[in-house]
Amino acid sequence: MTQTLRRMQKKRAAGDGGFTLVELLVVVVIIGVLVAIAVPMYLNYRKGAANKSAESDVRAAVSAVEQFYTENGNSYPATANSSGDKLVFDKTESGTTVAVGSEQTATLSPGNTMAYKNNGASYRICGKNSDGKTIYVYDSSAGGSVKKASNQVDLAGCIGSTNP
Repeated sequence: MTQTLRRMQKKRAAGDGGFTLVELLVVVVIIGVLVAIAVPMYLNYRKGAANKSAESDVRAAVSAVEQFYTENGNSYPATANSSGDKLVFDKTESGTTVAVGSEQTATLSPGNTMAYKNNGASYRICGKNSDGKTIYVYDSSAGGSVKKASNQVDLAGCIGSTNP
C-alpha cells in the first residue's frame, strides 16, 4: 500500500507543471501595456461625452426659451443663470412673473452650468461642463446651430460677447 502511494506521489510530482516566473512576468507586462493604451482613450471618451452633454443642454434651453416666447405673448424670458440642475424661465423681459404653467425649465446634466441673457429682440445662451474648457453658445440673432465659443473663458464673458 505504501509503495502504491509513493508511486502515485512521484507521478503527480513529475506531471505537476505550473507557470514559470518568466511566463507570469510576460503576462503582467502585456496587461500593463494594454492598460496604458486603454486608460487615456477612456478618459478622452468621457471628456467628449461630457462636452456633448453641455452642447445638448444648450439645445434644450433654446427649445425652452422658444416655447416660453410662444406661450407668453412673444416676449422672451428675463436674463437668468442656472441654479442647481436647471435653468428656469419664469419672468418676461419686462420683469413680470408669468402664470403658473407658463414657465419653462431647461434641465441640466450633472456637472453642467448655463447662462442666458435677454438682448431685447434676441437672446444668447452659453453652457459648459465642469471641466470648463469648452463653452457652447447659441445666439438667436445669428440663428443656426449651437457652436463652440471662441476665446471665452467663462459664462459671464460668453453671454456678454457679440461673437460666438
